[in-house]
Amino acid sequence: MSVVARMLDRAPRPGSAEGLRVLSASGQLGNGVPEPALKAGLARNPHVIGCDMGSVDPGPAYLGAGRMATSETVTRRDLRLVIHGARQVGVPLLIGSAGTAGAAPHVQQVLAMIRAIAKEDGLSLKVAVIHADIDAAWLKGMVASQRVRAIGAAIPPLTAEEIDASAHIVGQMGTEAFLRALALEPDIILAGRACDTAIFAAVPLLLGYPAGPATHMAKIIECTSLCCVPGGRDAMLGTLQGDGFELESMNPARAATPVSVAAHSLYEQADPLAVQEPDGTLHVAAARFEALDARRVRVSGATWEEARQPTIKLEGAAWCGERAVCLAATADPSVIANRDLITEGVATLVREILGPVEYDLRFRSYGAGASVLFPGAATGIADPGEVFFLIEAIAPTADIAKAVVGVAKQAMLHFGFPGRLSTGGNLAFPFTPPEIVAGPAYRFSVYHVTECDDLASAFPVELVTVAG
Repeated sequence: MSVVARMLDRAPRPGSAEGLRVLSASGQLGNGVPEPALKAGLARNPHVIGCDMGSVDPGPAYLGAGRMATSETVTRRDLRLVIHGARQVGVPLLIGSAGTAGAAPHVQQVLAMIRAIAKEDGLSLKVAVIHADIDAAWLKGMVASQRVRAIGAAIPPLTAEEIDASAHIVGQMGTEAFLRALALEPDIILAGRACDTAIFAAVPLLLGYPAGPATHMAKIIECTSLCCVPGGRDAMLGTLQGDGFELESMNPARAATPVSVAAHSLYEQADPLAVQEPDGTLHVAAARFEALDARRVRVSGATWEEARQPTIKLEGAAWCGERAVCLAATADPSVIANRDLITEGVATLVREILGPVEYDLRFRSYGAGASVLFPGAATGIADPGEVFFLIEAIAPTADIAKAVVGVAKQAMLHFGFPGRLSTGGNLAFPFTPPEIVAGPAYRFSVYHVTECDDLASAFPVELVTVAG
């Protein structure tokens, strides 16, 4: 009998006093699963184990380059822990957003690790792989039919040119894809880019639990113990019972409180009362958060509104050049006071030296109210005693990018400004060489939502057997 069949045979249904136990083992697999909490969670005999593995949070580079944000060493360690944990208790393991960004290269990298673990540990595993790559021709047709919209007013409409420029485009799958994968009765589901909630809501929905509480629970536990006080990465157990659920961190040092759990509704949401999913909308305005004791909370009252038209959030990344950076700092009050004049003068000097070479040069002075969110001196922040400079260049080649930051570094080091006293150097470098070639640079080229009439075609599933 497969692990899915065994789970279906023993798992409690809605209305049961026992409750369905869903263990969230990791909020981003590959960053280090705390083993004591995972073992404590396994001791509670969960009916399913889920792991989120990715996010758009690290930016477009990993999607564009097709590589993971996490190290192979820690990722393999985490995979081995959750694979053996699921086998220990005889339940399915669901993994979403494989390899950080969930595109084909990421899925294949993680599948290769699973194959290696199976071979090394003598395991035989059935893996249902769900692909999340979006067909460019199909997407162009949706654009032409005006069925694609941008996420946010600052994002321009999607074009065929941007689709062609994208190295990878993925869509976020919902529970529908996981339900199709579960029908194949695998040991592991390995999904490409996925909604975090889908990983943890799929089995409850398969068993007939109401979508509102199931999705609300999934929304909270997908980040493991982040919703606790103090927040952390330890495994989190959600126990679903009819119209509500209980939450408990598997680390006794972390407490789920009504305030900390309710506050998680603000996480990654434009509207904390309505969570948009491919299959519908989760409404939590009527949710109630009640303390069971000092460490556990019961949540109830969430409702679900089925979508009239399924949609898919799209993420795409395009190469925009090669990046080089230079890291420096200064404690000279004259340099700090004249930082804008200095960087403007250095930029002019670089243009004079390099001529018509194509590049993008940017200066950031952290610690002086000049971060991305608060640019320039308009913040009224008094000049600090020390400022950190980041000089960044993006150019068609790595050599040109390095040349740009190299010329800028030397010019900035000795730049003449009114009131300068030191001619020997106005900057300090944390290490040498201070210029770093940082590799390819990517930008988000697709950040849109498309309507979809056939989710099964958008997210195909294949069953792969790996054996030691």
